[in-house]
Amino acid sequence: MRKKLVSALMSAAMVATMLTGCDSGNAEQAAQQIEEAAQQVEQAAKEVEKEAQETGSTAESTATAEDYGSGEIKIWVADAVTDFTKAQAEKFIEDNPLYSGYTINVEAVGEGDAAQNVITDVTASADIYGFAQDQLARLVTAGALEEVAPDNVGTVTAENAAGVVSAAKVGDTLYAYPMTADNGYFLYYDKSVISDPSTLEGIIEQCEAAGKNFYMDLTGWYQVAFFFGTGCQLTYDTDSDGNFTKCNIDYDSDKGLVALKEMVELASSKAYQPGSGASDAVNYAAIVDGTWDAATVKEYLGDNYACAKLPTFTGSDGKTYQMSGFNGCKLLGVKPQEDEGKLAVCDALAEYLTSEEVQLARYEAVGWGPSNIAAQGSDKVKADEALSALAEQFAFTIPQGQYPGDYWTTAESLAGSVQNEFQGADDATLQKALTDFQAVCSAAK
Repeated sequence: MRKKLVSALMSAAMVATMLTGCDSGNAEQAAQQIEEAAQQVEQAAKEVEKEAQETGSTAESTATAEDYGSGEIKIWVADAVTDFTKAQAEKFIEDNPLYSGYTINVEAVGEGDAAQNVITDVTASADIYGFAQDQLARLVTAGALEEVAPDNVGTVTAENAAGVVSAAKVGDTLYAYPMTADNGYFLYYDKSVISDPSTLEGIIEQCEAAGKNFYMDLTGWYQVAFFFGTGCQLTYDTDSDGNFTKCNIDYDSDKGLVALKEMVELASSKAYQPGSGASDAVNYAAIVDGTWDAATVKEYLGDNYACAKLPTFTGSDGKTYQMSGFNGCKLLGVKPQEDEGKLAVCDALAEYLTSEEVQLARYEAVGWGPSNIAAQGSDKVKADEALSALAEQFAFTIPQGQYPGDYWTTAESLAGSVQNEFQGADDATLQKALTDFQAVCSAAK
């Protein structure tokens, strides 16, 4: 482009030379040639300036991209969203040329396996990975999670449901990016059999009358629906490293006894069946399950498909209680990085993959319920019957925090007793069981 400018200047000079000594007859023609030469110089100068700006911008962009480094970013997500995540991540890199030095490799590793795989070998694990919120403490303890970038904390906190943000923290530190808020349970029912799903007693009565089954798992994750419903608590405190420090429990109480007796009464019904997997359930008119089985239940119930929050029940003390439960979510974590440039890219990518735009697109692609408040309020999400029922139920639940392994095994044992030796047991026997249960949970670390 500089050659054009030099050429234009030379032309102008030649015209000026020709003009010197010209008679009046040629003056007008020479003046016109000078004007044309001047226009060429002006145009050439503009093109040179534009080229300089573009070259400078490209150089600056290249220099900045080099500052972020280059290499591979490995991402682990569930198989159902592998292709979706790869497409979104590549779009992000394409839209952000500053990060163009990186290639994306997305592998199928489910949220249930990711934490153990990461802890087993942090160095060889993914740079960004999805996991269930109940794995947060052990990942932090293992040094497998980088804190959310300070510049992103405000946005993540403001744009996502408060319960999910809380589940992504250890103490006051935010360690992960909320990705979904759809891990919980509610009631699916056959509306041709159950006209009123508001009470547990009514549901059982209608199922028994129709010769249909009512399915509900009574092990650890589900049995809190009764205990939390009567006002009991069972949570664990952790220190900044994710270690368990204290158990907060009051199951050994009058309200704990009301909850346990309700479980025993439910298990005594001929309509009751233990379990929560719709694919294994038969002849049912109601099942307590999650959004992951929505398609299975909808296919089974057809036009009679309906969803609702969990019902209330009347306790042995004559009071009415709303069934409660845990709520949970999927989180996206970033592994600590030695390279600050790569860490910055991973943080930016994780924030994008959990943004309103991508959460809504993920819902449309695979049905995962958003944690982003704006995405939750979209017409498409609100029209989803299962997610709407879950959202209503979430108002009566608590975020599932960190629980030690001893809790889960003890709770499973309690569920087995409810269906067997506790049938017909007196209050003293049940109260002793609660005392023993509380002692085991309190000692668990």
